[in-house]
Amino acid sequence: MRIGSIQASFPSRIVTNDDILEMVAEHSESSLGSELEEALKQIRFYLRYSGSNTRNWLAHGERPIDFVIDAVERALVDANVKPSQIDVVIYVGIGRGFLEPGGAYHVAGALGLSHAHCFDVIDACMSWTRAMQLVQSLLCGADYRRALIVNAEFNMYKGGAIFPAVFKLPSIEAVQWTFPSFTLGEAATATIVEVDHTHNWKFEYTSRPDLADLCNIPIHGHEGYSIGSDRIARNGVGRFTSFGFNLHEEGNPEIINVYHRLDVPKADIAAVYTHASSQREWSKMADEVGIGDRVWHIYSKTGNVVSASVPAAMASSIQAGKVKRGDRLMGWVGSAGMSFCAYSFIY
Repeated sequence: MRIGSIQASFPSRIVTNDDILEMVAEHSESSLGSELEEALKQIRFYLRYSGSNTRNWLAHGERPIDFVIDAVERALVDANVKPSQIDVVIYVGIGRGFLEPGGAYHVAGALGLSHAHCFDVIDACMSWTRAMQLVQSLLCGADYRRALIVNAEFNMYKGGAIFPAVFKLPSIEAVQWTFPSFTLGEAATATIVEVDHTHNWKFEYTSRPDLADLCNIPIHGHEGYSIGSDRIARNGVGRFTSFGFNLHEEGNPEIINVYHRLDVPKADIAAVYTHASSQREWSKMADEVGIGDRVWHIYSKTGNVVSASVPAAMASSIQAGKVKRGDRLMGWVGSAGMSFCAYSFIY
């Protein structure tokens, strides 16, 4: 398969690390009391250590669907594709407004894609990657010639899984399972993929479902759908709980392992796109395997944009002239679940 176009769209509000600290102070002053300054000190250190600087959030009056439409319309023009030529729409990721029907239907409806088949793929930060693997299989048949993969990772709205609930820390220990919330940014991406049998993508996966309790957004009734863990719902039902430090401690060896299994010569790789969870951690792993100079980082500017991390980074590098048609590119993702993937393809 071949990427016809890939575009990203970001909301206008720029949020700095200082803004994050101010919000934590505002919401946690009553609960932390004398421990507030130590909590802020820890969060400030972790933000700087990870490489965080800014992130984009929705400004007043902005809607996720507007950024999805913007990204898709630019992708259609760039790929010289008419809406009627899209055979299937796949909505991916965590940010969503509907449990039923799939978000893909609402996107297709907003764009006038009246005949496209629609469904969603939910696999945490791996969602876009999983969808690309699935699309490759779909395009091998006779039914589909062109697919549109979209996401809208807008998770910082008031009353949602993140804001402002998890900014009110019940204890200083809660920093350990809440810190990833403070790194999140927002973005929408659109990827148009077309049939091309000359260059198949290669994927290498591994999974650690024994680590599924490290990162969750549980919903009501979740207790009956797992064997249970005292890590789940630490921040409450419907709230984001993520043991980010444990995720990297447990996951980094697996991430390096899938890279070696991919077995692509380093000299052939023009650019590497990672999950934007921590610039420092991904740089350490990339340096360890000798591809540190190939990683195109966006974390310091966009924050962790969840399943939009790889497509947003790819769109950024293309816009900057970092890559050109015919270059071999690589995706490298670790995700809640946990799952890990390294993949390679020709742009």
